[in-house]
Amino acid sequence: MATNLYFNNFPVNQVTNEQLLVEDLLIEAMKIYGIDVYYLPRTTDNSGIDKLYGEDQLKKYVTAYPIEMYINNVSGMEGEGDFISKFGLDIRDEMTMLVSRRRFKASVPGLFRAQEGDLIYIPLVQNFFEISHVEHENTPAMFYPLGRGRDNNVYLYSLKLRQFVFSSEIIETGVDEVDGQIRHNYTVTTMTVNAGGSGTFDTANNETVYQGSNVATATAFAECTSFNSTTRKLEVIKINGTFVSSQAIKGATSNASWILSTSGESKAQDLDFSFEDIADNKIVQTEGDNIIDFSENNPFGEP
Repeated sequence: MATNLYFNNFPVNQVTNEQLLVEDLLIEAMKIYGIDVYYLPRTTDNSGIDKLYGEDQLKKYVTAYPIEMYINNVSGMEGEGDFISKFGLDIRDEMTMLVSRRRFKASVPGLFRAQEGDLIYIPLVQNFFEISHVEHENTPAMFYPLGRGRDNNVYLYSLKLRQFVFSSEIIETGVDEVDGQIRHNYTVTTMTVNAGGSGTFDTANNETVYQGSNVATATAFAECTSFNSTTRKLEVIKINGTFVSSQAIKGATSNASWILSTSGESKAQDLDFSFEDIADNKIVQTEGDNIIDFSENNPFGEP
């Protein structure tokens, strides 16, 4: 039994006006009920790819494109949630967002579709989420009204997101809200400069400091977050290259110049762990030494 050829509602190689109407209605609904987010595509050159493990050694996110998306799980986060593991507090929040395929192609140039490994910054929760999977068929949301048509005519992408775990990735999009939200997570490195330098680094605007004849050909550069001319301590983040002692370190905009004494050591952002006494290994070791006599050859056996 064959369908009527004159009333074929499911054309294989064409997109009908009815299909475009359905897509327009979906886009309009997402603009009404969705939220504004930023899409951050991952940028890495071939030299930064670890071919053995198939991953980026240093991920970079240098652009952020505003686009509307719809939160599919509106009742709350999914995933395993927050729990204490042997490595400390582990946060595994997940969520699902829907984005129009047509709107994505128009808003994010150069990409055919959303890609795994890219980031979504959600101002509503002021947090970053990483795309773990892109569901291009998205059957839970719709069953392809009026057929799939040319190019499969999929109206939506379903993005499976998990909370982003920061690991010194470079995020410099030029959007103050996005860049400022991640800045405090960078590892801070303290350097010491010699006395007799000139000028003061512009820490208020996170001035770029560098070694070399100019910024473009610098052998090393970073962003300055703090400088004390009395103690001669310079704190920087996002180091690129290797700073060498006994050479001048200069400010890109302030023209300050100081001779670097020591490159210093990296330190993590100061955190308050006073409430996590159980995680203090030193206390555990001290208490253990009071219980077990390790001077005996077999402290666990019979005397």
